[in-house]
Amino acid sequence: MTAPARRLTLPVEGMTCASCTGRVERVLAGVPGVSGVAVNLATGQATLDLAPDNDPGAVAEAVLDAGFTVPEATTALSVGGMTCASCVGRVERVLRAVPGVRDASANLATGRVSVRHPAGLVAAADLERAVREAGYVPGPAPAPAAGPPGGGAEAAALRRDLVLSAALALPVVVLDMAGHGLGGHDAWPAAWSAGLQAVLATLVLAGPGRRFFARGVPGLLRGHPDMNALVALGTGAAYGYSLVATLAPDWLPAGSAHVYFEASVVIVTLILLGRFLEARAKGRTGAAIARLVGLSPATALLLRDGAETPVPTGDLRPGDRIRVRPGERLPADGRVVEGASRIDESMLTGEPVPVARRAGDAVTGGTVNGTGSLTVAVERVGSDTVLARIVRLVEAAQGGKLPIQAAVDRVTGWFVPAVIALAAATFLAWLALGPSPALGPALASAIAVLIIACPCAMGLATPTSIMVGTGRAAERGVLFRDGAALQALDGVRVVAFDKTGTLTLGRPALTDLVPAPGQDADAVLADAAALEAHSEHPLGRAIVAAAAARGLVLPPVAAFEAAAGFGIAGRAGGRAVAVGAARHMARLGLDVAPFAAQAARLAEAGRSPLYVARDGALAAMLAVSDPVKPGAAEAVRGLRARGLAVALVTGDDRRTAEGVARALGIARVLAEVLPEGKLAAVRELRAAHGPVAFVGDGINDAPALAEADVGLALGTGTDVAVESADVVLMAGDPGGVATALALSRAVMRNIRQNLFWAFAYNAALIPVAAGLPAALGGPALSPVLAAGAMALSSVFVVGNALRLRRA
Repeated sequence: MTAPARRLTLPVEGMTCASCTGRVERVLAGVPGVSGVAVNLATGQATLDLAPDNDPGAVAEAVLDAGFTVPEATTALSVGGMTCASCVGRVERVLRAVPGVRDASANLATGRVSVRHPAGLVAAADLERAVREAGYVPGPAPAPAAGPPGGGAEAAALRRDLVLSAALALPVVVLDMAGHGLGGHDAWPAAWSAGLQAVLATLVLAGPGRRFFARGVPGLLRGHPDMNALVALGTGAAYGYSLVATLAPDWLPAGSAHVYFEASVVIVTLILLGRFLEARAKGRTGAAIARLVGLSPATALLLRDGAETPVPTGDLRPGDRIRVRPGERLPADGRVVEGASRIDESMLTGEPVPVARRAGDAVTGGTVNGTGSLTVAVERVGSDTVLARIVRLVEAAQGGKLPIQAAVDRVTGWFVPAVIALAAATFLAWLALGPSPALGPALASAIAVLIIACPCAMGLATPTSIMVGTGRAAERGVLFRDGAALQALDGVRVVAFDKTGTLTLGRPALTDLVPAPGQDADAVLADAAALEAHSEHPLGRAIVAAAAARGLVLPPVAAFEAAAGFGIAGRAGGRAVAVGAARHMARLGLDVAPFAAQAARLAEAGRSPLYVARDGALAAMLAVSDPVKPGAAEAVRGLRARGLAVALVTGDDRRTAEGVARALGIARVLAEVLPEGKLAAVRELRAAHGPVAFVGDGINDAPALAEADVGLALGTGTDVAVESADVVLMAGDPGGVATALALSRAVMRNIRQNLFWAFAYNAALIPVAAGLPAALGGPALSPVLAAGAMALSSVFVVGNALRLRRA
């Protein structure tokens, strides 16, 4: 029976008219397997039927060839059963094989997979089916507070199995030791002892140890063995050999009928112990997100008809008014309409000093009110709040992969098959070259190789460090938008700062007003302020504030226009008015030479000269001063002390920029740079010094933030700048750059330590497990010790990552 066609609805971007919809319909109808095409211009969506076994990716390609795009979507899944780096590679491969999927990235520490695909063309059910057929357990992505999938449930299940396994394994170990301690099989009822050990070992492998066989054997049969397969092979070989030695000893060579039941049960117990400790530790790696989510209070005091009504925070809506009492956390983002207090915003910025907030000031959900009572008008709730945005950023960074992980993935892709081959070679080498009877030592050495080489530590080395490091960074007010920024920031050699709002307070004040002959100062200021009231530039706000302080009435504005990097223009009160830098006046054909002497003097003092033109004539020169931020000089000194070059890249007048640079100790200044010129400035700095970090906060910084190897935006800046950056400094303090660098270097150092341990451990102990010391007359490594060492390696890696919580 033929499967029915799938009904798909996908967004199509770029359609502007009926001609566009017709073109999209035609190209979609021409895709093999597509029928029933309907394109809706109003909704920007195409609906079609796709025959089974046809590639949805062909639909997206057809839309692209027609000159339109299907936007990319990301589907997140939780995947249970991933235990090592080989599992990660297997899950990624099967998901990438799903038709329409562009890429898949699995994270062992979080148990999450992010799948990129054209929106509307890949169903979550298809992704879950692929994961299930690969032998893993798919499910919806957990809520941020839940941490790794399974969370406490996984640790509880492991604890239960560990206790049962230990209880059953202890008598086996005692019986085995007692048999050896009483002089061997002649002095001890060996058959009775071996039979009881066989029963107990069967219970261990069929009960607590069943997880290894249920997951490992199918993977082995499919040709994709993982850590579970190694454990299943090792314990299964020890158990099977011992069972033969107990029930049919004549089948084995003379003198080799020994039992290894204690090895099989102790291996299972030790690996379960390692898994349990690892699960508990991994739970702590996600504690930062859990703490962030827990900052939002469960209830809020809603003001309605003059009465306070407790309501769940989730029921709040924009426009509601709430009462926030002293000591309470704010339940949502909003603006103070009544009252004054000091707010502890350390969860947001990492700064411990409370900040004064009064009527008209914005406040953020999750922050703590001080001693005053506030009435707040709610502006953003739920997933729109700053706190929710922080959680999403941290979660995205924790789930990402670093470029260094690509090398690890390449190694672990062939690691488990190589270990199985090495174990087989070890077994054959001992049989051929070992002293007779060689079967027992050959089996023990092969099992030790299988067990000790499990690649758990390799898979955990990078993601656990990322989880803990990005969580710690969030607590310090540094948000990494993705994990790759951590690695990139570690390699930065030069830090370039924008000036206004980044190194300076961004709250400039008008200091000078020099009118041209025949011009009235107040009239010129009123016209300039009228235009600047429509601008987002902080220098413009200083002009507006100065006009308000003089009580000037601002004329109406029409035809307002902003020229990025130059200035603004429009009509104020019927007059053509322009405000901007000297280059803006030059574009208008006006000569600023009459003000040259005053401009030079003001610029030397660190003030920014601006010019006003009215009706095609130069009307006045203004000077605005923007004070340097208190911690800016210290931040620059700190960066230079770390061996980094520091540069100032600004659109301001060169004299003004050099005055600020001298005050801060910055030697390299690139001034009078237009927004597009900042791209060239970043490239110039990269050519001279190496990888560049650019720090900015304005719309005009967005191109440079995107071009830099790492873009750092101040969280107090514009949304465009924040969205263009790789790292967000929530406090708006340039000192956060040093914090971000320090955390980046700490995380990368931690990752290198983990990778060294994981790889060096295997490189050093696999030969020991294979019996090289024993072949040279030294001791042999028993499978039991191999299991303990393997479990210890994973716990060590996770424990080392947890040290970053104190970074």
